[in-house]
Amino acid sequence: MRLMISLAALFLSVILLQLGLQSVLPFDAVSGMALGFSAGQVGLLGSAHFLGFFVGCWWAPRLMGEVGHSRAFAAFTAAGTIGVLAHMMVADPWAWAVMRIATGLATAGCYTIIEAWMQSKVNNANRGRVVGIYRVVDITGSLAAQLLIGVLTPAAYLSYNVLALLCCAALFPMVLTKAEAPQTGLAPRLRPWLAWERSPLAAVAVVASGVTISAFRSIGPVYGIEVGLNTEMVALFLGAFVVGGGVAQFPVGWLADRYDRRKVVIWLAVATVASCLLAIGVEGLGAEAVLIAAAIFGLASYPVFSVAAAHAHDHAAADERVELSAALMFLYAVGAIASPLAAAYLVDAFGPAAMFALIALVNAVLAGWGVLRLRARASPEARTAYTYVPRTSFLIGRLLGRGREEGAPKDDGAP
Repeated sequence: MRLMISLAALFLSVILLQLGLQSVLPFDAVSGMALGFSAGQVGLLGSAHFLGFFVGCWWAPRLMGEVGHSRAFAAFTAAGTIGVLAHMMVADPWAWAVMRIATGLATAGCYTIIEAWMQSKVNNANRGRVVGIYRVVDITGSLAAQLLIGVLTPAAYLSYNVLALLCCAALFPMVLTKAEAPQTGLAPRLRPWLAWERSPLAAVAVVASGVTISAFRSIGPVYGIEVGLNTEMVALFLGAFVVGGGVAQFPVGWLADRYDRRKVVIWLAVATVASCLLAIGVEGLGAEAVLIAAAIFGLASYPVFSVAAAHAHDHAAADERVELSAALMFLYAVGAIASPLAAAYLVDAFGPAAMFALIALVNAVLAGWGVLRLRARASPEARTAYTYVPRTSFLIGRLLGRGREEGAPKDDGAP
């Protein structure tokens, strides 16, 4: 209980960061459309966010080592706040793209610092409990961030002011905590090829997950507006996706711990393709049908990254886990940077259904690649435990620590 109280400041900062920074991603899409931006220009904003996110993941551990956790957190939060506040000063997509690099940088930097701080406070006895609460906080904050845009007026100075205030508020729990800042650990080496060496299927799957999640989160609001949803319904549309993804974690985790994870990835990819076709098919059937399709899409697509990560770790040595987690996050970021711009230009050229068509194509390729990999080697007998992996920083593998080995099922029942 004492540990949870000491970590409460970190969890509160996570919630406030989600509301202040993660809300900007969908809200910029809605605001951009209100200002007359094209879908391609909205896609540029999504790609810029994930470019900043990648830079923040790489830079944050090094900045922590130079100036300490609290100062680095304040610097990243200030960058994010400036990026949010400056939006209504210059209503230009290229200027907004620069601002979005700043908010993406701040998001990754702040999460890296929070996770490094958490890592220093946990041990193998309480790690599972702490990480479990962190996952709940992460998903809850993500849902709240999507719903928040439903009560904000698009392209309004006041709305961006509210988001900036939430960013600033995230400073208080971290800066005023009486807990002593931890010693700065070494940043993991970034070896992207390690993911391919351990599991070619996992490497392709996390890229596909980056394409899928980033395209939906960045261009989903454009899709919603194009099919007739108002701002409040767009918020529910994005929230339904997060709810579906959260609900999927337990049943998918149960399957991934008992059956060949490659088959689970394949079936999730097939289900994602089916959910995309469903979403395209219900475009004209009303808001309720669109919301249900979004929830089913989240149910199918959201767990792919975590199942792929678990499969990659099945083939890794214990001393490779932190670097492997960083490699998987890097590949996810590659897909996330590229997909918003590609999806947006397809939507401009062919209409809103093109977003789901792109996602369906990527996941069809993933399913086909998975079938090929089934023939390459047998599934390992000893496997790590499935765990939901927040896609937050290159240090997430260090926070998860030895939980995979300690939480592994005793009888995995794989065929």
